[in-house]
Order: sequence, then C-alpha cells, then structure tokens
Amino acid sequence: MSDLLSADERAAVAARLAAARGETEHRIAGLKRDFDAVVGASEGSNADDEHDPEGQTIGFERAQLSALLDAARLHLADIDAAEHRLRDPTFGSCAECGQPIPPERLLACPTTLTCVDCAAMSTRLHRRGG
Repeated sequence: MSDLLSADERAAVAARLAAARGETEHRIAGLKRDFDAVVGASEGSNADDEHDPEGQTIGFERAQLSALLDAARLHLADIDAAEHRLRDPTFGSCAECGQPIPPERLLACPTTLTCVDCAAMSTRLHRRGG
C-alpha cells in the first residue's frame, strides 16, 4: 500500500505532533509543580479532609490536579502512539472503516484514529448509551 499522505503532509503532521508534545510536557511539568505545592502546603496542616472546610478544599484541589495530570499523561501517550504510527505508510487511515482521514483533520487533531464520519458515529452511539 502506498502512503496515504504526501511527504509535505506527513512532515506537517510530524511538526504538529512535536508542538503538541512540547505543550503537553510543559503542562505536565506545571501540573506536577502545582500538585507538589498543594501536597506540601497540607503536610504541616492537621486539616481533616472530611470535617474541616479547608481540608475539603485541599482535597478537592489535590483530586482536581491529579485528574488533570492523568489526562495530560494520557494525551502524551496518545502523541507517542501517533508518532509511532506516523512511521507506517498506512498512517492516516481510519481505524474503524479503513478510509483515508483527510490531512486537514490530521493537522487539526494529529492523534486521531478515525475519520469524521466514524468519530461522529461513535459520538452518536455513546450519547445513546450503545
């Protein structure tokens, strides 16, 4: 099978992935600093998360930062996977239907696995609970 993307399109997607990697790594570093600051601020405190209003706030902040950090790490894993797939000549084919994913979609969302039609179908099915 021949490449689904031209060399220029492939280079543009690679550049977009590199930029997304840099942004995501920067976000992870910031979230780690914020998480460590929240944990550090609560270490000297005897705030009880369950009964102390301040403890509840600290617990919420810690949980929120942890969730954001997890999401950023998952996005970084998606970037890793897309960079790996980019080496394959079949990069740019929809994982659901096998049809080519338009280069514009890959530039807008370089970690995508599906074409617009399959992504829309998945969203509709998810909303219906199926």
